[in-house]
Formats: sequence, structure tokens, C-alpha cells
Amino acid sequence: MSAVDYHGQTTLITGASAGIGVEFARRIAQRGSHVVLVARRRERLEKLAAELTAAHGIRATAIPLDLSLPAAGQALAEETARRGLSVTSVVNNAGFGTFGPFHTEDPRRLSEEISVDVANLVDITRAFIEPLRASGTGVLVNVASMAAYLPVPNMAVYAAAKAFVLHFTEALWHESRGTGLRVLALSPGATDTEFFDVVGTDGADGGTKRQSPQEVVATALRTLDRRTPPPSVISGRLNRVMASLGRASSRRRAVMMMGATTTAPDPA
Repeated sequence: MSAVDYHGQTTLITGASAGIGVEFARRIAQRGSHVVLVARRRERLEKLAAELTAAHGIRATAIPLDLSLPAAGQALAEETARRGLSVTSVVNNAGFGTFGPFHTEDPRRLSEEISVDVANLVDITRAFIEPLRASGTGVLVNVASMAAYLPVPNMAVYAAAKAFVLHFTEALWHESRGTGLRVLALSPGATDTEFFDVVGTDGADGGTKRQSPQEVVATALRTLDRRTPPPSVISGRLNRVMASLGRASSRRRAVMMMGATTTAPDPA
């Protein structure tokens, strides 16, 4: 196999109202795939859907949905079936982080973070992976993070959630071998998106240079187009170096290194 043929496919993309999700939608629609856009913000989704339909002549469908609520996969499977959409590819991009010492975090917000970043990513993947495997032509991309490779003080839940996404997706890569479905865990580092607005501080980027969503998505699509794609990819040379340093260090040193780069917010 070589490059992915997206023509005639239908790709479901979560977190499609901003940042990396928008860029995935634009790039995949440009390659000829119909798209199903999922996020909370209806107005943004419908505007993007109209843009993609006009620009590329594909079918773009907006499905507003709060992914912090349970059973998102079942809801999306039922809604896409009701609309006569046969999903052949999925990009699980939705996610957010919280920042601060764990003992000061809002329990409800932590629960929402786990629902979006872990529980519903699994639920959506389970809801669609059988038709994805059966079609044998598409992709499953789960967006992890550089945080998946290292423990991150002051972002303890986010880093742990993304470590789950990384390991979960790499396991599915192995399980899906021979089906034609290409499975990839994509790990961006700090990226110029709304992520830091939601987190509430620029300190969460560890002082590293931020990539653009275009760079991150280009890395993912280029990797998927390889004859034998790997189970995961890190976007950005510096990020790959950081991950390598973390693996080569003792666990104590890795935690101390990350703790020195993520400064806790001043107490209110």
C-alpha cells in the first residue's frame, strides 16, 4: 500500500471547531473525503461545513455534540446512521487540559477532562472501528500529545490521559494489521491553538516554541501515506528529542525535568 485514497470516503472528525481539528477537516476534504464535523459549537461547525462544501464539492455534515457527556460513540453512530452516512475514517482530535496542582483542581472539571480525553475517545473508537476495519481503506487517528511520553507536574491528569491514548492506539495498530485500516497515534507538542486559552495559562507550554496546526496535520497525513506507517508519530524534531531524553532518563530525573518547565499558576 502507498498513499491513502480519501476520495469517496467519509471521515468523522471530533474537536472540529478549532485548531488541529479544523486543519484536519480542511486537508482531508481537499483530498476528496466527505467529512462529519463534531464539536459543541454549532455556528462554527456549520460555517466550516459550508466552506468545505463550496471549496471541494464534498458533503460536509455538522453534528453539534458535547463530548463531556457519556456514550458519545453510541450517539454519533446513531446520528450518522440516521443521516445515511457510512463512516470509513475517524480522527479523534477533541481534548482539553487543566493546569495546576492536583489537590486544587475542580473535581467536576477533572471528570469532564477524563470523559473527553479518554472515555469518549474509547467509546467513539469502539462505535466505529468495526465498519472502519470492514471498509479497509481508511484511517483511525487518535490525537495524543508530547505529554504522553513524560509525567507532567501541574498537568497530572492530562498527561496521564494522553499516555492512555498513546498506548491504547498503538495496541489497536497491532490489532488492525492486515485489515487495510491505518491506525496512528499523533503526538503534537505545544501548538498554536485555543488549548492554552482553555487551560488558562501560557505556562503550560513549558516555554517551547509552538507549532502551527498545519505543521501537525501535515506530519500526520505524511506518516499515514507511508507504505508501512508506524503506530505513532511525534510532530516536531525538538519534541522527538525531548521524548528521547525522557526515555533515556531515570524516572526521577524525567519528573524533575518536566516539573522545572511547567510552572504552577499563582494562587488566587
